[in-house]
Amino acid sequence: MPQAQANPLANLLPLVLIFIIFYFLLIRPQKSKEKEHQKMLAALNKNDEIVTSSGIHGTIVNVKDKSVTLRIDDNVKIEIEKNAVAYVKKAQG
Repeated sequence: MPQAQANPLANLLPLVLIFIIFYFLLIRPQKSKEKEHQKMLAALNKNDEIVTSSGIHGTIVNVKDKSVTLRIDDNVKIEIEKNAVAYVKKAQG
């Protein structure tokens, strides 16, 4: 009795379904989160209170193209990359 060959398309169907599930559960939300983060970084202004990804709290005193200067205490200022800003605590203005 000859054995029927399985359709090669049927073999790929589970892989395609897994990719679709990964896309909607992991890839798409990550892209939208990154887009929101880039929008937040573009909107940084002087006197915004922020928290960095390393947990440093500070107030922006100067905004440059790729970095910001933070005041973290009286007479203590540091310059960090914009990408290190995790979120804005409070926008003053």
